[in-house]
Amino acid sequence: MSAAPADGAVEAAHDAPTLAQSMAGCVVLVTAERRSAELSAALERRGAVVRHAPSLSMVPHTDDAELMRATLELLATPPDVVVVTTGIGFRGWVEAADAHGVADRLLDVLRDARLVARGPKARGALQAAGLRADWVAESETSAEIAEALLADGVGGLRIAVQHHGAGADGLDEAFRAAGADVHSLVVYRWGPPRDPAAVAASARATADGEVDAVVFTSAPGAAAWLEAGERAGVGEAVLARLQHGCTLAAAVGPVTARPLRDRGVEPLVPDRGRLGSLVRALVGHFGGLTTLDTVAGPLQVHRGAAVLDGDVLPLSPSGLAVLRLLAARPGGVVTRREVLEVLPGDSSDPHTAEVAVARLRDAVGRDLVRTVVKRGYRLELAEVRG
Repeated sequence: MSAAPADGAVEAAHDAPTLAQSMAGCVVLVTAERRSAELSAALERRGAVVRHAPSLSMVPHTDDAELMRATLELLATPPDVVVVTTGIGFRGWVEAADAHGVADRLLDVLRDARLVARGPKARGALQAAGLRADWVAESETSAEIAEALLADGVGGLRIAVQHHGAGADGLDEAFRAAGADVHSLVVYRWGPPRDPAAVAASARATADGEVDAVVFTSAPGAAAWLEAGERAGVGEAVLARLQHGCTLAAAVGPVTARPLRDRGVEPLVPDRGRLGSLVRALVGHFGGLTTLDTVAGPLQVHRGAAVLDGDVLPLSPSGLAVLRLLAARPGGVVTRREVLEVLPGDSSDPHTAEVAVARLRDAVGRDLVRTVVKRGYRLELAEVRG
C-alpha cells in the first residue's frame, strides 16, 4: 500500500488525469503572500490562470524586534500556561529565539509550563521541539481552547498565547476578563501590501468581471483586500459579484471566511483548513460547473479558455468571447448584432460577425456552431440535433 501524502500538502502526489484541465482558463486571484507560490503552482497544474495581489505583507519573525522583546520578557517571568495556536507559528517562534541565541532557554521555560495546542499541527510542532502537549483542541478552534481553560479556571494564572498573524482570535480578551495575566506573542505581524497599486488593480479587475475566483488564506488578508476595493471605489461592485456568485470567493477555513460573511458573502470553504483541501474544493467547484452536452462532446467555457470533450480549445480572445456568448444561451439563437457587441472594436458590419463565427468554427469544428437562416447562430446541443 502506498503512503498517503503528508498532511497539509497542497495536493496529492498523483493527479487524476480527469482533473488535469478541470480549471482550464479559470482566472484565479491569490491574495496571500505566504505559500502563494505553492498554492499558485497547484492551481496552474489544473489549468488555472493565476494572478497575484497579496493584500498584506509580513514582518519576518527573525527580524521582528517586538517578538524578541516579548520573548525575553517571558523568559524573565515564566508562564503557567502556554497556548500554541499554529504549528508554523510555533516553529517560527523557536527559530527566531534560536537566531537570537535564546532557544534553549525558551524550551526550558516551556517544559515547565502547561502546554495547550490548537489542533494536531500545533501538537506536532511541539513534539518536533522535544515538548509534549498537555491538552489538544481537536476541533482546531480557539473557541474550544477558551472553553476548556475557562472551565478549569484561569484567575491569577500567567498565560502566554502564541499567535500567528493578526492575533485577533479572542483568546487574550477572554483570559484577561477571567482574571489571567496574559502575555501575547505574535510570531509575525501583518504590514501594508508591498504593491498597493496591484491590490487596487486586482479589485478593479474583479469588479469588471475579469476574475473567476478570489482566494483568501487569512482573515486579516481578506479584510484588507475588501477594504482596498472600497478605497479604489469598487467596493460595492466587488461585493455584488461575490454575493451573487458571479465571482467565487474561496476561504481556507471558517476564521478566514468571517470578514466575507460579515459583508454578506458566503465563500467556498473546504472541510479541512488546509491549502490542499482548498485546491480540491476549487477543482470540485469548477469541475462541477455547468457542462453543455454538445454534438461535439461536453463543453465548459471559463473566463480564459474553453474545454471541449476534455481538450482545451485553441481560441483567440475574439473566438472565446463568441463561444462564451453562445454558451450563455444554450440552444438559443444569438444575432449578428449580439456577436458584434462582444467583439473588440466598434464595427457594425455584419460581415465582421460572419468572419468571427467562421474562425470559431475552424477552431472548434463546423458542426458545433450552427447558422440559423435570417436569425443568427446557435450552439448545437446533442439533444437538439436530429
